[in-house]
Amino acid sequence: MTWTDRLAFFGPLDFTAVGLLFGAWFVIGVWIDNSSVKNPSVSNLMAGYRREWMIQMVTRDPRIFDAQILASLRQGTAFFASTSMLAIGGTLALIGNGERVSGLAKELILVSDPAFVWEMKLLVIVFFLSNAFLKFVWSNRLFGYTAVLVASVPNDPEDTRAMPRAMQAAEVSITAARGFNRGLRGVYFAMATVAWLAGPITLVVATLFTLGVIYRREFASASRKILMNTQA
Repeated sequence: MTWTDRLAFFGPLDFTAVGLLFGAWFVIGVWIDNSSVKNPSVSNLMAGYRREWMIQMVTRDPRIFDAQILASLRQGTAFFASTSMLAIGGTLALIGNGERVSGLAKELILVSDPAFVWEMKLLVIVFFLSNAFLKFVWSNRLFGYTAVLVASVPNDPEDTRAMPRAMQAAEVSITAARGFNRGLRGVYFAMATVAWLAGPITLVVATLFTLGVIYRREFASASRKILMNTQA
């Protein structure tokens, strides 16, 4: 059986739902990372606070507080990377037992699709989880770079190298946070993809719901309103 024959198991609605899934994942990511100054996302607002953090760090002595924050950030990325790895392993195990998954699906949702269909659906989940894992790992490493840069900032605020080095640390930290946020979005959309196991319409609903949740958290949440208060 050729790939063309196998893809025939998926209907137009399946391809539309998957297109919407990947389109939503790409568009919301670009929108968040490149939000305007007039309508910034929470991620971009936090980038400003990260720069302010490094400015304050220059005159803080000792810098134990800053080291603790960076250690906490690295622990968070390590946790999510480990969780993503476990989820990838579990999903690949399901793919290896495609016939059992097909039989279980037939009993639960009364759908008798061949094992290939379920394997393809699970592979999409693996794609998002793998993307998230890579983002978390790189984010963890960048937070490590940030810690080294913070340690290299001279203790004397009057040193001409202090502020430029602090700004380097801030930008690397912002890049690390951006990778972490992208990893989280990968996990969100992996969870949305699980709905495809129940059919393309369910996937469309899950994708739109996930898109709405991410949009609200970045552009319409209570935390964003607090961060927008520049008089605080």
